[in-house]
Amino acid sequence: MSPSSVDAVTPIRIREISTFVLDAPIAKPVRNSWRTLTSRSALLIRITDDSGAQGWGEVWCNYPPRGAHHRADLINHVAAPIITGRDFDSPQQVFSTLEKALRIPSVTAGEPGPFAQITAGIDNALWDLVAKRAGKPLWQYFGGVSRVEVYASGLSPDEPGPLAERAVKNGFRAVKLKIGVDTATDLKNSADLRTILGPSGKLMYDANQRWTVEQADQEMRRFAEFKPEWMEEPIAGDEPLSAWKTLAATSVLPLAAGENGRGRATFDGFVESGVLQYLQPDMGKWGGFTECLPLGRRAIAAGIQFCPHWLGSAIGLMSSLNLLGAAGGKGWGEFDANPNQLRERLMPDDIHVSDGFITLSNAPGIGFAPDAAVLKELTAK
Repeated sequence: MSPSSVDAVTPIRIREISTFVLDAPIAKPVRNSWRTLTSRSALLIRITDDSGAQGWGEVWCNYPPRGAHHRADLINHVAAPIITGRDFDSPQQVFSTLEKALRIPSVTAGEPGPFAQITAGIDNALWDLVAKRAGKPLWQYFGGVSRVEVYASGLSPDEPGPLAERAVKNGFRAVKLKIGVDTATDLKNSADLRTILGPSGKLMYDANQRWTVEQADQEMRRFAEFKPEWMEEPIAGDEPLSAWKTLAATSVLPLAAGENGRGRATFDGFVESGVLQYLQPDMGKWGGFTECLPLGRRAIAAGIQFCPHWLGSAIGLMSSLNLLGAAGGKGWGEFDANPNQLRERLMPDDIHVSDGFITLSNAPGIGFAPDAAVLKELTAK
């Protein structure tokens, strides 16, 4: 079976799973509509097979504080014993095994999210391992494209102008502004960013689940004059599909969502209903390559822009951009514009933004492995 399909058969025996909890301070907090980020954390996974090949993945762990430590414990003490030392036909079989084995533990703990996140991170590491073993970058292993469009994200309401100016200087042609804290501030920031971007630059909004359906319809009309590409998560991510349909019926702005979605039924509902113009699954939060690649292909086939969400270290970022390339590249990749040691110090040197695009590496897997010395220095104390 061709590896251009996510159903490729790639036998694996996992010898070891290692976790790395990283932490780095940030000079300027990043604020959104409901919280303030004062440091950066990441949970990396390294999987070694019985031949010595290794793959790297990342687990979403941005909330709550010390969430990375908790998820590392779930991997080390719950998930790893289930799959280490066993023979599997493919990463998909590992994914399926973990989904079944972790169902009751996740129900018992009342934590379906963290269990889905560790399954996704393990899946990403396994596909990196498989592609590296094959000597191909992931975008090519799945028969995709190497050139993907990106936008600069993470612009908080607090003086976003300088960050946007730097992003444009560094090759970005699109930025995403966090809104929903104060309308007057949001409108002023919008006007400033539109001036910085010019008429051809793209402006996106992220409301971070700020409003009810009724509020969202009214609030979004305030921003239409700035001609945004989308309004992301104007309502809570767990609102039923019927709420999104209600909002979409009158919305003056294109809608984007998905980072807080989980499960095939949720995403199939988004794709089949057409309520979103931009679909944003987070592959470190749910699904990994095994679920998110077929999802991306379904979305693109349905005329929806595929825009994988990511806010973490360079490992997850390069996984996410390879996912976009593997799916065909019809969408946008999220690239956090804020200073972040976990991205900057781990990022491979050959990745640059040029005229709004990134050309992915031809190196195997996600294109690199993190520097051991840097990992040691960034390890959480």
